[in-house]
Amino acid sequence: MADLLVAGQCMLYQEMMLTNNLIDEFKACTQLQYSGNLTIKSSKGHQWIFYYRLGRIVWASGGIHPFRRWRRQMSQHCPQIDVDKIRLSSHDLSMDYWDYRLLEILYKKQKIQREQIHAIVENTIAELFFDLAQEADFTSVTCNRSQQMILDMPMSFTSADISLKQMQDSWKLWSEAGLSNLYPDLAPILRKPEQLQQLVSASVYNNFVTLINGKLTLRDLAVKMKQNVMPVARSLLPYILKGIIELIEIPDLPLAVIEAEKNLTATKTQSPIAPLIACIDDSPQICKIMEEIITSHGLRFIKIPDAVQALPTLIQNKPDLIFLDLIMPVASGYEICTQLRRISSFANTPVIILTGHDGLLDRVRAKVAGSTDYLTKPVASDKVMGIVRKYLPIPAASIKRSPTKINS
Repeated sequence: MADLLVAGQCMLYQEMMLTNNLIDEFKACTQLQYSGNLTIKSSKGHQWIFYYRLGRIVWASGGIHPFRRWRRQMSQHCPQIDVDKIRLSSHDLSMDYWDYRLLEILYKKQKIQREQIHAIVENTIAELFFDLAQEADFTSVTCNRSQQMILDMPMSFTSADISLKQMQDSWKLWSEAGLSNLYPDLAPILRKPEQLQQLVSASVYNNFVTLINGKLTLRDLAVKMKQNVMPVARSLLPYILKGIIELIEIPDLPLAVIEAEKNLTATKTQSPIAPLIACIDDSPQICKIMEEIITSHGLRFIKIPDAVQALPTLIQNKPDLIFLDLIMPVASGYEICTQLRRISSFANTPVIILTGHDGLLDRVRAKVAGSTDYLTKPVASDKVMGIVRKYLPIPAASIKRSPTKINS
């Protein structure tokens, strides 16, 4: 027992030293009037980048959900901007500070004011500092300074000392509230609705069912409820401890990406590219059958067996037609289809619902969610290709091409 106590004290000491070393690194950047970036990586593989200009932090990026964070900040401080209409090029995304670059563009176009930018910068830095404090409390981190990227004309300056003090205060309050093991980027989902119904009023229960659906992180939920994340997390804690609510990991919500313009002359001389067909289905057997059918007709194919990875993979590959399973763990075909239709680049992409049921209610729901058509299982070559030919102008050259597949 004594050995365990000593080991525990040593571990606590090491964590304290680690945190102190991290704080010392930030203070050193301030004292040296450092210009450049400070990259911090954790043993979990997470990364944060703090951009300095003359010893003051001017921006921060990284973390688990950079797109969700940017969306939250914009909805809070720039509600006049429709984030879903913003387009990023692949070149934009190659920059670690794409989010800062977007703010610059919006400011130059007089879409947002400097005061709004200042609020976004402060809140972004505060959020990343908090995540860093929580991560550093449980895992090891490493720091690295680099002057390869210096933001020459920063739009806002933040005192690192003030940010550090806010980080320590917010982490202390979070810990004292018993929330140390609750990560704000996890999403609450209702697991035992019957048990919850016995504990709360009908109106509260309806709110829980509507909001606690596994699609919004604690931070997203707080913004939607116009509250701070701590009271939201604290109010859910009793239900989490009872197993009524579970916190789960969910993917980020990337912005739409557009391809860079290509040389028109070069494009004309190229042979037509076979259409790309995507299949989102958690059944390996269905994916295999669909792959054989699609590729045997000279078309390109991508299978996505994990519903959580569906949106990021689709955004990255931009298929011409999507077959979407109706019943999957975590997210249903209805939910994925609804989210797809909110992205302008998929507004007109044919989405074909795959299901083992052919009920009128399912067809109506699929249509409401934005699906293009409906295909009942078991899948057969003539039915699948009939759908493909119905919605895609398949070039004759594609029949002669060797089959191509893309694994997600």
